[in-house]
Amino acid sequence: MKMLNRSAMTVKLTQEFVDWINNLEEGSEPLTLADVNEEATVYLVPEIEDEDQLKEMVEEYWLNILENELKSWEEDESFWPELNVAQFERFIELSPAVMVFDLDYQNGLKSASVDDLEDSGN
Repeated sequence: MKMLNRSAMTVKLTQEFVDWINNLEEGSEPLTLADVNEEATVYLVPEIEDEDQLKEMVEEYWLNILENELKSWEEDESFWPELNVAQFERFIELSPAVMVFDLDYQNGLKSASVDDLEDSGN
């Protein structure tokens, strides 16, 4: 088992985010909070050791996280709400994990930019 030099943030969407999703396509079967949080998103971040570092991490990455979560439901940014910290706090619930371990001995970690994946059609 390898300990990574990262911490992780698990994102759960709030009911307000679900309401926004459900307003995107009127007439479709409404989603529930349980539906959208069935599979959580995890973001690896620099190591966090205390509450001050957690606050700094949120200050640095809130916009990236919010944009990514919105984009996963609606690519047309004209449908997005205003992007600010208050909106982030209304839409996103974060759960930090200070220590992150890699249990996969056979496959090394790989990375690709989300933009690269989108450009290649994946």
